[in-house]
Amino acid sequence: HPEPKSDCPMARMISPEPVIKWKEENPGGLVVCYVNSTTEVKAVSDICCTSSNAVKVIESLPPEKPIFFIPDRHLGSYVKEITGRNITLCDGFCPTHVKILPADAEKAKKDHPGALLAVHPECPKAIRDKADYTGSTSQILAWCLNNPAKEFIIGTEEGILHPLRQQAPDKIFYAPPSGALCPNMKMITPEKVLNCLEQKTGQVFVPEELRERALAPIKRMLEL
Repeated sequence: HPEPKSDCPMARMISPEPVIKWKEENPGGLVVCYVNSTTEVKAVSDICCTSSNAVKVIESLPPEKPIFFIPDRHLGSYVKEITGRNITLCDGFCPTHVKILPADAEKAKKDHPGALLAVHPECPKAIRDKADYTGSTSQILAWCLNNPAKEFIIGTEEGILHPLRQQAPDKIFYAPPSGALCPNMKMITPEKVLNCLEQKTGQVFVPEELRERALAPIKRMLEL
């Protein structure tokens, strides 16, 4: 790992114990685990998902089965709205996306009349309700590039602004007024990546038994 101290706070908001407890209390229930999670949590989950395929994953599961969606409650609530499924939500959240407030959307739209608002489903519902489009990072990228509009407000981690501006130099992209920078992601620099590749620093070791159990829900996702 280029920077072992660069962690995901949301991933630390769920541990295996409450997952195991929920499964005991809901026999036959299924745990859907967002990939922004630890290996230990994946190992006790049934299937993984990304923000772009979460709806597809949920819709692939038997409709009579209760579902525990972990760890992001906002992505989970978004999927619950779309699918109408019986989903129990976790208390986890992305500290970067919850910084984007309804007031940000209102101010940005006032400052940039006509600009469309695209947000990530990790944003709270109050922001999603004000958006012209909600989607994953790759989906936001594709939507903005294919949309005839010329100005966009982007409600997700600001790293996406670079590829947007690269691929659509004729369009204008704005970050929310309060910003949406992930300090953990920004700890990883090109220099650290190069050092990791050349010196093989930051090695991560996962016990084989844990690796196999954590890989199973990822394989189920990929089979879709």
